[in-house]
Amino acid sequence: MLKRILQNTTDKYASRWLVLAIDLVLVVQTFVLAYLIRFNFSLDFNVKDFFIQQPIVILVALVSFLIVGSYKGVVRHTGVKDAMNVMFAVSLVAFLLILMVILNNTINLYSGFTIPFSIITIHYLLNLVVLIASRFVFKIAYRKLMSEIRPQTNILIYGAGDSGFITHSAIVKDTKNSINVIGFIDDNPTKQGKKIDGLMIYPSKVLTREFVLRNRIKEVIVSIQNVQPNRLMQITDDLIAYNVKVKIVPAIDKWIDGQLNIGQIKPVKIEDLLDRDTIEIDNPVIKRNLKNKTVLVTGAAGSIGSEIARQISRCNVKQLILVDQAESPLYDLQQEFVQTKYSNFSSEVADVRDYRRMQQIFDKYNPQYVFHAAAYKHVPLMEANPYEAIRVNIYGTKLLADLSILYKVEKFVMVSTDKAVNPTNVMGTTKRIAEMYISSLAKNGVTKFITTRFGNVLGSNGSVIPLFKKQIEVGGPLTVTHKDITRYFMTIPEACQLVLEAGIMGNGGEIYVFDMGASIKIYDVAIKMIQLSGLKFPEDIDIEISGLRPGEKLYEELLANNENTQPTYHEKIMIAKVPTINTSEVKLKIEEICEVNLESDNFKVVSLLKELVPEYLSKNSIYEKLDKPQK
Repeated sequence: MLKRILQNTTDKYASRWLVLAIDLVLVVQTFVLAYLIRFNFSLDFNVKDFFIQQPIVILVALVSFLIVGSYKGVVRHTGVKDAMNVMFAVSLVAFLLILMVILNNTINLYSGFTIPFSIITIHYLLNLVVLIASRFVFKIAYRKLMSEIRPQTNILIYGAGDSGFITHSAIVKDTKNSINVIGFIDDNPTKQGKKIDGLMIYPSKVLTREFVLRNRIKEVIVSIQNVQPNRLMQITDDLIAYNVKVKIVPAIDKWIDGQLNIGQIKPVKIEDLLDRDTIEIDNPVIKRNLKNKTVLVTGAAGSIGSEIARQISRCNVKQLILVDQAESPLYDLQQEFVQTKYSNFSSEVADVRDYRRMQQIFDKYNPQYVFHAAAYKHVPLMEANPYEAIRVNIYGTKLLADLSILYKVEKFVMVSTDKAVNPTNVMGTTKRIAEMYISSLAKNGVTKFITTRFGNVLGSNGSVIPLFKKQIEVGGPLTVTHKDITRYFMTIPEACQLVLEAGIMGNGGEIYVFDMGASIKIYDVAIKMIQLSGLKFPEDIDIEISGLRPGEKLYEELLANNENTQPTYHEKIMIAKVPTINTSEVKLKIEEICEVNLESDNFKVVSLLKELVPEYLSKNSIYEKLDKPQK
């Protein structure tokens, strides 16, 4: 019967008045016990005086509890703060009783009310123990009964520091979950063997298959702030082998109003396991420079463009103009801003290849900053459609750059890619030519042109991670083009921080690159994603080697063979020192490429690309025959 009642009232709490009534009953019982202890469990005291004193004690206790509010706490979630409130309340009871006794003795009101100080002291100590203990006893009993009613998921918390303690508190306070924390894991020897809230702190070496099976552990929550990716990967690898799910607590700055919500504890993602340190940029100069500026973002509906827009929206700009030809994604971004009550923006459906339309936008808003993220980026698709790659990546960039000078834009920041380095495909080459055009305008005397160059962005539209997720959802196999293929990776926020930082730091003509750490094998990423999904490779999902696609490299590069770098104020950000180009010759050649492209003769226009970018050597492509024999 009790179980059924509890099951029907799991989301309800005991009435505060019931808690108050129970506390008063306990106070009466402890008062009786105090007399018995004082007189060696005999009735060798004035019983008449005792019955006179008892209602006074109840009244004093009632007033004290009402003043302190010790009865308001949720008993099933009793913690240190609740215990402190009870201590304050019973201390107030003892203080008021002593005060009343002293006052009574001074004015000789009634001798029967004189409670011995020894009785008050014993009563105080008994109240302190009994009232606090009663709460914790109920809390433990409630947990025990609920564990029998609901099927429990046994978990461990990895990390016995402040974050681990807060994680445990968040789990305990959420009555809707069916999680049973059985202990903590910590690498610090000084913590091992101790307890937190009655739960043992174990060393990491106990995480054996036998320990996991014996304790029926299903999940481990990693609650270590700023945990290094390689350590997280090691923990994840060890636990996945035992069929244990691994979750992670977000960084403290992601908590809601400084409080951890259990819903924020998410499964470990492949992004968390990047074998590189996250690059943090917190430059107040960015906000200061963008304040009250009109900023235009092209490709604003894309992964990079939308995140750039979000970060700019926090900089108190005068107006933010979102430009994209993709109507539905642009609408989604617009609604996102509306939902967050941000109104300092305008949305323009427009194509960066349309000169008249873009001129209208420049004329209407007269932007001071332009962040150019619009581009075609998929290598195989652009290899099959050079016309489109040239029209968007080269002509679209040229059009916007020319308008920026015409309308006296302060800074123009272009988003480029590591595929522009020693390109082996049409897409990478068009981005390299866009870089060259931007560089040729560096000394125009009006607008400062800056380029940012980085590798693959985790989670961006069309990137490998979303593709693998979709393939896992349908049961696989995961497709990898080559077992040894590697790529540099960074997160979307990191990439956009770089773009904004470049926009502020740049003086014109620079190509900014990140120290992105070591490149990562895509094959290893695929295996990790299968394991993180709770599946086994190759038993549950296999990996299929599909072969390199047209124009695809095995290894990406951030710098060309004839490029070097110079440092900046940030150790992770560098400036690529590119060879000097003949600006007038480059401009004429780019104009020729744009004109010839209108003829839709792919081989003819690709041959012009190869003339302008001599390091462009096609790989696994029909355009290989246009390459000159290499020495």
